[in-house]
Amino acid sequence: MDKFKEIFMKCIFFAAACTSVLAVALICIFLFANGVPAIKEIGIFDFLLGQKWRPSNDIYGILPMILGSIYVTAGAIIIGVPIGLLTAVFMAKFCPKTIYKPLKAATELLAGIPSIVYGFFGLVVLVPFIRENFDGNGSSIFTASILLGIMILPTIIGVSESAIRTVPEHYYEGALALGATHERSIFNVVLPAAKSGVVAGVVLGIGRAIGETMAVMMVAGNQARMPAGIFKGVRTMTTNIVIEMGYAAELHREALIATAVVLFIFILIINLSVSVLNRRNLNGGN
Repeated sequence: MDKFKEIFMKCIFFAAACTSVLAVALICIFLFANGVPAIKEIGIFDFLLGQKWRPSNDIYGILPMILGSIYVTAGAIIIGVPIGLLTAVFMAKFCPKTIYKPLKAATELLAGIPSIVYGFFGLVVLVPFIRENFDGNGSSIFTASILLGIMILPTIIGVSESAIRTVPEHYYEGALALGATHERSIFNVVLPAAKSGVVAGVVLGIGRAIGETMAVMMVAGNQARMPAGIFKGVRTMTTNIVIEMGYAAELHREALIATAVVLFIFILIINLSVSVLNRRNLNGGN
């Protein structure tokens, strides 16, 4: 009976794993089957390097959206990664027990807030603040970067804190025994030892930022043009798909799916690059 249960559970686990792989495979097949023909019809260079997006004239250049996604994501990284990493270090090694639970609950609550709520907060609070204190009308790369920087915090904090806590305690104690201060032991010994986990948290945060749609759509301005400055409006690849998919047809619809293919490849390249770097770090210490 026990052997039957073990075989049955193995089958359940195998079926679950196959379902996950099948889901990814089906998504890839759908994207590439519908997107690649459109890229061929438009022309790969016209599609990727074209600076104008005018579906009414059959002009489909997504370079403004590619740059918009890169700029907004880069801004979110600049804002969110340092804050997230320092918060994770504080929670793992500096935080008093009396405030740890409320702080942990607050960071977890950030992860549970819907994107549309973040977008509404950005539209009501951040956009007027940026408009009154900086250049432009408030809907800009800068505003979207701040909002995305806030949104990726729970991912970076959660994964980085877990990675820091997995570092063996004798690393820290050994550094103290050699005369290092508490701070130097953490930043020069513990944090480098947790680098792989920290990098994984940052990559997950980047994936969240580059794939975010609703919040960015509400604060970025949604102007399909080449970025003209951090206080000017911009359109990302995700918002471009959401805004126009509802009424797109034929080549226009296929061009939007092709945009999703480019976005998918972007995320794939990021994940593969991090995997290669982690392998070099593991093997390159030699």
